[in-house]
Amino acid sequence: MRHISLSSSRLGLLALCGALAWFVAGPLSTSVAGGQARGRGGAPAAPRTARELAPIDLTGNWVAVITEDYRWRMVTPPKGDVSSIPVNAEARKAAEAWDLATDTAASLQCKAFGVGGIMRQPGRLRVSWADPATLKLEFDAGTQTRLLNFGQTPAPAERTWQGHSVAVWEGPGVGRGGEAPPGPGAGPAGQVVVPGGGGQGLRGGPPPRGIASIQRGGSLKVTTTGFREGYLRKNGVPYSEQAVITEYFHRLPPYPNGDQWLHVTTIVEDPRYLTQPFYTSTQFKLEADGTKWNPTPCATPPPLPVVERPKPAPAR
Repeated sequence: MRHISLSSSRLGLLALCGALAWFVAGPLSTSVAGGQARGRGGAPAAPRTARELAPIDLTGNWVAVITEDYRWRMVTPPKGDVSSIPVNAEARKAAEAWDLATDTAASLQCKAFGVGGIMRQPGRLRVSWADPATLKLEFDAGTQTRLLNFGQTPAPAERTWQGHSVAVWEGPGVGRGGEAPPGPGAGPAGQVVVPGGGGQGLRGGPPPRGIASIQRGGSLKVTTTGFREGYLRKNGVPYSEQAVITEYFHRLPPYPNGDQWLHVTTIVEDPRYLTQPFYTSTQFKLEADGTKWNPTPCATPPPLPVVERPKPAPAR
């Protein structure tokens, strides 16, 4: 019994010494670790820039690939053609009154190249960083430039064709830096993701299949206001200065052949001219370099003639 009592006392003493050692060393080691986290001299780490936080890399030279809506994008549609756009009576009246010569005489040729229509113009897109907090989009069609501002930036007092755009990274990859899209690839269970509407004529958003694959890593959300009134299409279908335009930029997984695709979903909400939001999805393919870059001024070809369909003969 005496032997057991002595052992218990020694164990208690050892436990007490261990507790005292932890009490002394614990705060010291925590303080050292905290100092390392803060950096030398205790200065807080500098906040990471939008460029450093980018979950995907959108930079490069891209060319628009037009696999749908050809008759509205590659040519100027007939006057008054508002097919598939949810216009109200006021917008329909404005489209029917549109006159190309009047716009040209008033130096308003760029109305079809404003923020509401520039993405749908055939041509090339060049994406680069103007500075660590500003992504620059250049279009050779109409020689237009958009600046996507990260963070709180004051809107300019004067309205412009491209307006004031505020950008924010979204998705699980934000803060990890630009990660390469998974591949070779494709969507869930190895399913290849088709860019845009998947060849199904969809204008309302991303492909219905492989959504998780598209959004893996993250995307860029851009909200634009403060622009001048312009055209959703070359034939004078209007959007107003009251509109809000929201875009989502996704870099799709690479194709097995190495092709890289950029998918842009655009949502136009206009209380003056639209009865509901107008959705489009636009696809761009990455090019090796900028040798095909060809800036041109704002110019709209004459519209196609309105074809009058013959009326059926009255029944006898």
